[in-house]
Amino acid sequence: MAEFDPHRASLVDRLAPLVVIAVLAAIPPIAKALGDPFLVKVATRVVVFAIAAVGLNLIVGTAGLVSLLQAGLFGVGGYVVGIAAWHDFNGEALGLGPIAWAGTSDLAITLPLAALVSALVALATGVVSLRTSGPYFLMITLAFDQMLYYGAVALQKYGGEDGLQILSSVTFAGRDVSDRWSFFYLCLVVLAVVLFLAGRMIEARFGIVLRASAENERRVTVSGIPPYPYRLTAFVISGTIAGIAGALLAAGQQFISPADMSWVRSGDFVVMAVLGGLSTVWGPVVGAAAFVILELVLSSWTQHWQLVFGAIIVVVVLTLGGGLSDLVRLMSREGAR
Repeated sequence: MAEFDPHRASLVDRLAPLVVIAVLAAIPPIAKALGDPFLVKVATRVVVFAIAAVGLNLIVGTAGLVSLLQAGLFGVGGYVVGIAAWHDFNGEALGLGPIAWAGTSDLAITLPLAALVSALVALATGVVSLRTSGPYFLMITLAFDQMLYYGAVALQKYGGEDGLQILSSVTFAGRDVSDRWSFFYLCLVVLAVVLFLAGRMIEARFGIVLRASAENERRVTVSGIPPYPYRLTAFVISGTIAGIAGALLAAGQQFISPADMSWVRSGDFVVMAVLGGLSTVWGPVVGAAAFVILELVLSSWTQHWQLVFGAIIVVVVLTLGGGLSDLVRLMSREGAR
């Protein structure tokens, strides 16, 4: 593969998030012009999954740690929104020790709450998981994910294995956002903020230490910088972003279930990040879009769509070492000639 001009690649990487957000923002008007509101639903799913994939890329692409816990934290955020809405709809107070909370369907409250709870779960699991590395880290995050999955199954009051239906109208600061357009743009704003913050973190000392520890942990340690606090912070931030994405998924589809917490979903997030490109902040957004669209199109052609999908992933990985983001860079370079 031809080498890229680093200055041009840097320019592409800086402009690409803006272009991605602009393209996504244009989908609702296009859907309206085409008379196809389903496009907005698909785009919303892309945005929500992209948020989770961008968060995962902080530890996979930057810190070099492959985690299968992302879906569990994703589901924790979803269940926070679902349980709060369930108590609000049924008029039954939620007992939190000496405090009784009536619940709420307002995302201005439940989104920060979902982020907080997911961050605490990520902190508790990260403290243990990051004592390991390599395949051991992968397996222990898988074990924690399964624990969260079966914990959700055990919540019989909230639907158990069948999942939890959200019957109340979703609002944000008292404003109804249950219609597709409003909710889509709310999700898009969250994605834009996540992309911006992730980009700043990766370019800062924080990101430099994470990348250096991924390449040579011993050398970083010898230089007097302990990698563990940086990795734990990245793990918690990643989990917080996953929780926010899960909260948005639950609010958008008015439903959350243990299936959204399975290790298979964690694998999907890893595939999105790898497919889009681990070396960029915006690559997982492209990967999420490709994943959702391919899944939708291929599953409409054949029930064995996973086989075709797997073959496509193999081709992309073998031909584009940096995922689809490499293809975008190559196209921008060719277009500039």
